[in-house]
Amino acid sequence: MCNSRQRGFSLVEAVIFIVVLGIGIAGMAVLYNQLTLASVDPLIRKQALAIANSLMEEIQLRPFTYCDPDDPLVFTETVPTGCSSAGNRESAVLGPEAGETRYANPQFDNVSDYNGLSMLAGILDVNGNPVAGLGGYTARVAIQNAGGDFPSAIPADAALRITVTVTGPANVSVVLQGYRLRYAPNSP
Repeated sequence: MCNSRQRGFSLVEAVIFIVVLGIGIAGMAVLYNQLTLASVDPLIRKQALAIANSLMEEIQLRPFTYCDPDDPLVFTETVPTGCSSAGNRESAVLGPEAGETRYANPQFDNVSDYNGLSMLAGILDVNGNPVAGLGGYTARVAIQNAGGDFPSAIPADAALRITVTVTGPANVSVVLQGYRLRYAPNSP
């Protein structure tokens, strides 16, 4: 006589197994969802960085002189107070001169004109047209005197710090800082 008992899963063991397996699958689904959402973040961050870099380059390519580029003394003046009129001194006030905008004539013609620029309803090109696909992004620009950031060999009014902040979908934010130095007083 053989006294062997066949043994299998009881109903309680099967239910516990199904519950544990269900919890594991639910956990994997939540993790997969988080990974999918996080994989979009680098694309948004990359686009925000490209926007910030483009604005930074546009700003840094503008002249940085004692006098406004519209002033007849722009290429000859060697002191900040020698422009043809006080309103043409670029170091006097950071920001655009009256009537200047980024989008229409007269356009920004100096680095300091970009101080306070903000695009809060999407990114616009230099003609003021919305750039397709960038409606969910915003950009802000701040310009500050930055002579104190450098050794004493650079005069206090000879350097500007440019800060470009771009915010994209899902509150992804990129801040890019750069400098523009006045290489020679009468050289844009």
